[in-house]
Amino acid sequence: MEDLSGLLGRIDKEFSASREKVNAFQTKQVQTYQGQKERLELFAKDCEKLQEVWRPRLEALARKFGETAKVTPRVTPSAREAVFEFRSNLASIRLRFSASTDPDVQNLVLDYDLHIIPILMKFEPHGRAEFPLEAVDSKAVGKWIDDRIVDFVRTYLSLHENEFYLKAQMVTDPIAGVQFPIPAAGATLELEGKTYYFIGEETRAEFEKQHRAGKSPVKHAGPPARKAVQS
Repeated sequence: MEDLSGLLGRIDKEFSASREKVNAFQTKQVQTYQGQKERLELFAKDCEKLQEVWRPRLEALARKFGETAKVTPRVTPSAREAVFEFRSNLASIRLRFSASTDPDVQNLVLDYDLHIIPILMKFEPHGRAEFPLEAVDSKAVGKWIDDRIVDFVRTYLSLHENEFYLKAQMVTDPIAGVQFPIPAAGATLELEGKTYYFIGEETRAEFEKQHRAGKSPVKHAGPPARKAVQS
């Protein structure tokens, strides 16, 4: 019988090499996990120190808008955020400030996200700043937040100034209760001799659904829908 010891020895080496790779991978993963855990603890300490930077600023913004604004805070091991929702007869306005880490847990990442629907004007929807976890500059963080808050206030006021100039062209989404100029409509519907205007397809579909069901689809008070323009 042919001697297979050489072949078996080579096979054993392949198995051994595979086990070594798996063990090395597992060891690296454990080290990575421990390193990220330690860095998340550093992130938490940074956030604790920055509380006195961002909390008074966000509270000041909330006070300025009073009952017009609803604030929802959220805290997780890798993120902190505050979401502002503003009541407006012109648009749905959602502002989010957040602090998180990058995927490698090396930096503190600050994000500013502003959503306005429908879009009635140009505005800056997003801003970001990053700081190394070991060297977060509190003054720079404060200035960044101040600048973003002022940007938002300027956008908010400009948006509502437009209401006076566009008043003759304003219509109301009967489902969302949001007012907007006719050119900003995301969808329209001809029904019983009238044209209804909507911020998007979702509210138009809900309007049709309620109309088919025999319900009154107008949920919110507002200016009456404009009559269709006859060509």
